[in-house]
Amino acid sequence: MLYWLTALSDGGDFYNLFRYITFRAGGAFFTALLFGFVFGQPLINVLRRRQGKGQPIRDDGPEGHLSKAGTPTMGGLLIVGALVTSTLLWGRLDNHFVWMVLFVTLSYALIGFADDYAKVSKQSSKGVPGRVRLLLGFAIAGIAAFWAASQHPPELANQLALPVFKDTLINLGVLFIPFSMIVIVGAANAVNLTDGLDGLAIMPVMIAAGTFGVIAYAVGRVDFTEYLDVHYVPDTGELLIFCAALIGGGLGFLWYNAPPAAVFMGDTGSLALGGALGAIAVASKHEIVLAIVGGLFVVEALSVIVQVLYFKRTGKRVFLMAPIHHHYEKKGWAEPQIVIRFWIISLILAMIGLATLKVR
Repeated sequence: MLYWLTALSDGGDFYNLFRYITFRAGGAFFTALLFGFVFGQPLINVLRRRQGKGQPIRDDGPEGHLSKAGTPTMGGLLIVGALVTSTLLWGRLDNHFVWMVLFVTLSYALIGFADDYAKVSKQSSKGVPGRVRLLLGFAIAGIAAFWAASQHPPELANQLALPVFKDTLINLGVLFIPFSMIVIVGAANAVNLTDGLDGLAIMPVMIAAGTFGVIAYAVGRVDFTEYLDVHYVPDTGELLIFCAALIGGGLGFLWYNAPPAAVFMGDTGSLALGGALGAIAVASKHEIVLAIVGGLFVVEALSVIVQVLYFKRTGKRVFLMAPIHHHYEKKGWAEPQIVIRFWIISLILAMIGLATLKVR
């Protein structure tokens, strides 16, 4: 919205700053951060009054989690509120990719909110049925995939770009839409599975958002794509503002989610943020790089899949408990030890993902 202040500029005054994506990204970050600090505690107070007993704690989970009983959930409202407000304020509202990512974020937040509400109101770990969540998730992802494909340049439409191999494009044809749907839904549910310890999910999400903010900005500039030998995707640079807002909102949330958490993200936040990362990857044509940058989320999701399939086949378990962060809890690792080590892994994977921009 503030971008339109450039209409007041003569090219050499203060208003000209609003033409620059980097300046507006900085504004988006600080706006979202301030939003989190201002509205964080009031939101927690409201959630605590409304939810009473807070998020239900599973009896079969790690024993240390029983002490978290009574902690309110739906803290994702703070992150989503911060990043949406900040993006609308600092982003260009004529950019289709911005609206596509916002559509996915808000839609998945609504699914997560419904799931959290069902759990809290029934005081049960069972919320919205999994099949319903998946059906709605794939429907939203399908709309987003068509939307993104319609905005890609003709030479990249329905193509899968491979990292490292600069001239290699795989024509997926009609399969591009289903593939993109899997990327978005998979990212949303992988982040959701990772959100099991205080601060565990939000920092890797912010790291991934920062990485994809750089990627989106780079592939949206002709000069950068020529230097890096990557495919040029017009208008994706504006997604840097969304990513900056996500990081600011995430830091504001982490202030209250740091151990011991005063509020949980809930499915409201985890599904929204995971879906947003998937949508950004599809928009910027870096779907495979998301699997590298978000490798921690991939491992968390795979640990659940392996555990379920192996147990159904043999009646035995591969891990002491899945997702894998619970496995390490069962082995006696302290919660902060798991969280910080997983953060370190996420940062390493992000650096590897960024390196793919230049390693050609």
